[in-house]
Amino acid sequence: AVQLVESGGGSVQAGGSLNLSCAASEPLPWYYCMCWFRQAPGKEREGVARTTADGDRLYVESVKGRFTRYKDKVKNTLFLQMNSLRPEDEYLYYCAATPSNQANIKRPETFTLWGQGTQVTVSS
Repeated sequence: AVQLVESGGGSVQAGGSLNLSCAASEPLPWYYCMCWFRQAPGKEREGVARTTADGDRLYVESVKGRFTRYKDKVKNTLFLQMNSLRPEDEYLYYCAATPSNQANIKRPETFTLWGQGTQVTVSS
């Protein structure tokens, strides 16, 4: 089975940067989309950024202009470059994948593949 493995999380001060990566153990079918989600303790998982075959889209207003998601198709890896980090960006970040025709960024349960998560901690 395909596995997704996130890395790149850590602790930074406000204003700092991190680059998260999500590596798939094998190439995903072309019709799959990959997304970044995040979750705080006791709260629901929320979609952050979605990458699809027809272009990239960011979903969380608060990260626009600060976060950039991009994909290295050769390495089968999804990235989330996070700049100007704020304490409110402190979450456990996950990558997920699923066929595009069933993906709903507002419904995490529509995603079939998940990584284990990587923690981002931002101190003020």
